[in-house]
Amino acid sequence: MSNHSEHHPLNDAQPGPLSDVRVLELGTLIAGPFAGRWLADFGAEVIKIEHPSQGDPLRKWGMGWNGSDSLWHLVQSRGKQSVAADLHDREDQALVRQLAAESDILIENFRPGRLEAWNLDPDDLMQANPGLIVVRISGYGQTGPLREQPGFGTIAEAAGGLRYITGEPDRPPTRVGLSLGDSIASMHALVGAMIALHERHTSGRGQVVDVALTESLFTMLEGILPEYGYLGVVRERTGNIAHSSAPTNTYECADGGLVCIAANSTRLFRGLFRAIGRADCADDPTLWTNTGRVERADTLDEAIASWTRTHTADAVVALLREHQIPVSRINSIADIVADAQFQARDMIVPVEDERLEKPLLVPGVAPKLSRTPGRVPHLARPLGADTEAVRQRLGRAPRAPAAATLGVGGRGGTSAETVRQPVD
Repeated sequence: MSNHSEHHPLNDAQPGPLSDVRVLELGTLIAGPFAGRWLADFGAEVIKIEHPSQGDPLRKWGMGWNGSDSLWHLVQSRGKQSVAADLHDREDQALVRQLAAESDILIENFRPGRLEAWNLDPDDLMQANPGLIVVRISGYGQTGPLREQPGFGTIAEAAGGLRYITGEPDRPPTRVGLSLGDSIASMHALVGAMIALHERHTSGRGQVVDVALTESLFTMLEGILPEYGYLGVVRERTGNIAHSSAPTNTYECADGGLVCIAANSTRLFRGLFRAIGRADCADDPTLWTNTGRVERADTLDEAIASWTRTHTADAVVALLREHQIPVSRINSIADIVADAQFQARDMIVPVEDERLEKPLLVPGVAPKLSRTPGRVPHLARPLGADTEAVRQRLGRAPRAPAAATLGVGGRGGTSAETVRQPVD
């Protein structure tokens, strides 16, 4: 772990399981900062580098308060220190190199080659700090013919196969309602970082963790590749119907509410159809195998839908839960906030902040660790709030005021999204 012995100043709870890990975050927007947020939730000291005049573009994404930073940003950068540094400025590059020399993990999600252009070549950083783990998130990875192409999360969903199978069979593919490509890449980045951190105990050496958005999504495609490679079958869109099991679908209820029901084992199937008064189906031995149910999925779905259309969503959920059948309303965020299960698991957490007129509801920490749990830290700091404290700790003079603001160019790139650091 890092050599810093003092506990970092912004940890507002008991030291977490990663309190001896120092993270240098150079990323912007979603993929890189989401990984940094996760590490901060479990106590790591995360130093976030932001452009002095622009900051992370996520500060202005989504809804804000009183024309200030976005509420999303307050959560995405919670628990982190904000240090203002221009990666085009040689003095600031030296500052970042000094921070990298004392860090355990560096996270970046720029287009391949940007770190090298900023005099922050990972090979040089690891030569100065052999234990440094450099997590690089990009659209297509650090190698290959498309390595230099910018990659958005949505483009990765298309390239990695997820978009093709998402939506109704008679319509064009649809987008999942959030930046799933970036989030899944963040999870792969965290897994890679933890594997490298564990391996470092044996070797004493860091390494590069190369995460591609496209590959992160591609690895989630279940049996799609072997089915194609061995049988020549291309999986198509099936809407809300599960591709290889039945019955599983979304059903409308008498009050207009929507519920998702999944009874795709023989025991669950028989229990469901007895509960809805269709013992004829429950006792039909031709439906006691998944293959038999998939062949008659339309008939089974219509039987379930006919029943749900005569009951309210709450009644459907209550009855099926009584019979231990997997079921849920399709929850809006308002439903989730009111949900007793989310509340019991401390997943809806109000956080007070002097900048806000009322507590901000933020997601709790997941996963739950029994002995060394994470904690919900402070909300994102104002841009550059920790610059001088970090410079002083490193023995550097106070930062001179910026003479001018550089414009944003178009060549750079976060691999997860568009680059907002000024580029040469």
